[in-house]
Amino acid sequence: MKLTVVGCSGSFPSAESACSSYLLEADGFRLLLDMGNGALGELQRHCGLYDLDAIFLSHLHADHCIDMLAYFVARYYRHDGGRCDPIPVYGPEGTEHRLTTAYADTPSASSMSEVFDFHTVKPSTFEVGPFTVHTERVRHPVEAYAIRVEHGGRSLTYSGDTGVTEALDELARDTDLFLCEAAFTHGKENVPDLHLNGREAGETAARAGARRLVLTHIPPWTDPQVNLRDAREVFSGPVELAAPRVTYEI
Repeated sequence: MKLTVVGCSGSFPSAESACSSYLLEADGFRLLLDMGNGALGELQRHCGLYDLDAIFLSHLHADHCIDMLAYFVARYYRHDGGRCDPIPVYGPEGTEHRLTTAYADTPSASSMSEVFDFHTVKPSTFEVGPFTVHTERVRHPVEAYAIRVEHGGRSLTYSGDTGVTEALDELARDTDLFLCEAAFTHGKENVPDLHLNGREAGETAARAGARRLVLTHIPPWTDPQVNLRDAREVFSGPVELAAPRVTYEI
């Protein structure tokens, strides 16, 4: 599998990065994990506008899904006059309604489903193209899911947004690459069931026995070097910060 960081900023785009979005490829299949603010423009550096095969939305906060509105425009009003066939979109219950409401003036209440084939995510295991996907609900103020993607004996686990939870520990068990949010700073923010800090991300990776930890979803107002230091203090494996346009072979 090849993972490309499309965007990794938390809460809102930074001067250097779009919000959360990660492109996972294997056997010619392209699965996008989240499409936050600014992601659609950056995505086009890495694949064609109509080359995605499926999309997973971890939850429905804007910094993880709002560029789906722009992608709707691109697919619905395709420049050559031919509307795109529906692409599978996996998201929490109410994803279609949320996107339709956010757009505010779609041609009809069912327009989104003309170009997106919506599937409701629950804790489960299912196939997406060549990937085996496992999803677990995590701790966040809205319905939110972490995802583990397996292919060819290798695995990627993406936390989405979450507080500390045993469900994430188990989902990331022995994963090859753990893409984990670290929005908070240890000793500064202490809001349960919202976000992890760098230390908590490192502790989660350690409990899970992850082989590699990549910290992501760090907001522009948070010092990423502090979170990196804190994670390294508690996790003995390789730890690094996600950065746009960086790729990983898994």
